[in-house]
Amino acid sequence: MIPVLLPPNPVQHFYRGGDRIAALRGIVPETDHQPEEWLGATVSRFGDPLTGLAVTGSGALLRDLVTADPTGWTGGGRGRDAGDVGILVKLLDARQRLPVHVHPDRGFAARHLDCPYGKTEAWYVLDTEPDCAVHVGWNADLDPTELDRRRDSQDSEWMLAHMNRVVVREGMGVLVPAGTAHAIDGGIFVAEVQEPTDFSILLEWSVTTSTRDESHLGLGFDTVMPAVSTARLAPEQLAALISDAGTTSAGATFRSLLPAAADPYFRLWDAAVRGAASSIRPAGFAVVLVTEGEGAIVGAAERIPVVRGQAFAVPHAFGDWRLEGEASVLVAEPGAGWPGTLAEGGVA
Repeated sequence: MIPVLLPPNPVQHFYRGGDRIAALRGIVPETDHQPEEWLGATVSRFGDPLTGLAVTGSGALLRDLVTADPTGWTGGGRGRDAGDVGILVKLLDARQRLPVHVHPDRGFAARHLDCPYGKTEAWYVLDTEPDCAVHVGWNADLDPTELDRRRDSQDSEWMLAHMNRVVVREGMGVLVPAGTAHAIDGGIFVAEVQEPTDFSILLEWSVTTSTRDESHLGLGFDTVMPAVSTARLAPEQLAALISDAGTTSAGATFRSLLPAAADPYFRLWDAAVRGAASSIRPAGFAVVLVTEGEGAIVGAAERIPVVRGQAFAVPHAFGDWRLEGEASVLVAEPGAGWPGTLAEGGVA
């Protein structure tokens, strides 16, 4: 088995953006509301059976290929189902602020959504306008009743004022644990890696096309609000969610771009080669995005040419591989030990 080229897969959304995705992936956007691309996705948008699913150049759904040969694609361990690859990767190019929202954890998802995954996620900043920020967690302990009241009145100013504002720069990695309220300013372009679900609880739906009744996963706010942390995220806790590893130039050795706390859920690496070979990536499912230059993904028996803007799904059966040429890549993989770490209620 060899890596499969993933044609561009832009996703229409309520918010503006997508020009930087189009420039990277070499496409002409159909509208100014294509701010996301789902790379290598074998799961779809919540409530929509098709939107987001990755389609290969042959027209086949990647999910169907994985389902037909889970051993070849993921090594034989079973996640949620035979088509599960343990990760969802997105490009997210926001030209307007995203709403304050929260994703549930694995325990909540298992109890209420019949799913072993929650939605812990992380952002790796590819580009940003000056003074743009992400908003992560509350800066003070909140009274749940007060949060309910502010949510119902759609008091955006109050919610943002009670959140930690983190100005970002290119190469920064930010982990957002499930249960943590968050938002992203317009002007930020990120690669997002996350658990493979699309579960979101909107605390601020007034800046979206959703209604109140479409903001609680169909469960009602009385049910979903216990999944929302109201505890203060202290400065030292926030600092532990941020990695500056990618703010310096990449080298030929693959390096981790996210805080260590992300490792049980997903991993994100980068490497850059300038005529020499990179270090080895061990066999396993991966999504590879070529961010600069051209070169080749080289396995034991196959050499796959790559060029800036291309994305590939790499199957486990391709074996150990390395990068050669004059190129830079991002590599997203399932969490360390997946799927053995996938257990009800959290990470085993």
